[in-house]
Amino acid sequence: MTQIKLAIDLGTNQNNISRYESGEREADYAMLIKIADYFNVSVDYLLYRTEKP
Repeated sequence: MTQIKLAIDLGTNQNNISRYESGEREADYAMLIKIADYFNVSVDYLLYRTEKP
């Protein structure tokens, strides 16, 4: 998967995805939910609060 495809699917831009991946920027609550739904995991999983997706 490319950053561009993910950005399009999530309704954002590639620059934001790159910054999320590098830790330069943190996703807001609404984006966390979109990412969790996209990958079919919980927000807690994304935030390393659980090992169960």
